[in-house]
Amino acid sequence: MLSAKLDFAAQGAKSLRMTYESILMVGCGNMAGAMLEGWLKGGVPADTFTVMDPKREGLPGDIPVHRELPTEGTFDAILLGVKPQMLGDVAPQLQPLVGPQTTILSILAGVQLDTLEKNFPEAGANVRVMPNLAVSLGKAPVALAEAGLDDVGRNDLYDFMAHLGTPSWVGEDRFDLVTALAGSGPGFVYRFIDALKVAAVRLGLDDKQATELAIAMTEGASALASQSEHDPGKLADMVASPGGVTRKGLDVLDEDEAMTQLMTKCLRAARDRSVEMSREARE
Repeated sequence: MLSAKLDFAAQGAKSLRMTYESILMVGCGNMAGAMLEGWLKGGVPADTFTVMDPKREGLPGDIPVHRELPTEGTFDAILLGVKPQMLGDVAPQLQPLVGPQTTILSILAGVQLDTLEKNFPEAGANVRVMPNLAVSLGKAPVALAEAGLDDVGRNDLYDFMAHLGTPSWVGEDRFDLVTALAGSGPGFVYRFIDALKVAAVRLGLDDKQATELAIAMTEGASALASQSEHDPGKLADMVASPGGVTRKGLDVLDEDEAMTQLMTKCLRAARDRSVEMSREARE
């Protein structure tokens, strides 16, 4: 089950606070770069971050890009943003920079917590992070699975990740499914928007107008769904009058659960690929 932030302060938990005042980013491609942008927009100071990437040119906040890893010092957190197959090469180089106060944050697809613990035995905690590119806007779901954090540490990490959107703690046994839904989901939504646009063009609208209308409609519908007291299924029924225009269209999607069946196949395929990648990461 996904869980919201837990209020452990009321339970009187005693622990050192987990601070994130020095973060090393190892690799800064599309996803890690979007996370960096989201943190900066959320008010995290630019000097919090040390970024190492052999190819990246230019970062938000005028943060310098280092071509090589630091040779000394330790960090509050190290974000792994390299390709999963590079973990075995990168981890030994990071060992001198990892201490018991260091949290390893991994966005490496398929790399499980026990693999992270094996590669970073000196780290205080290891965390799998599954965002999507909307982190740059502070509007992404951010799935988190951890090993080594106590109650206070979980809350501190939750607060730090909240700059990027909506964090949720996830049992690792469901991480592959959550990856398919929250991580890959934007791709499926974009395909749906594009399909609406293409259908409208085929039925007579010009491409530009069809695109603008499809995007504006999706944006408004999503905003309403996020603020409504009703779930999306109920909202669909509320905008569909019996015998009306919307109902005729919904009848096509609802027949034999066509839309639900399609999305189940879609999520299953993405989930199963995530499971395969986890298996490949162990080999």
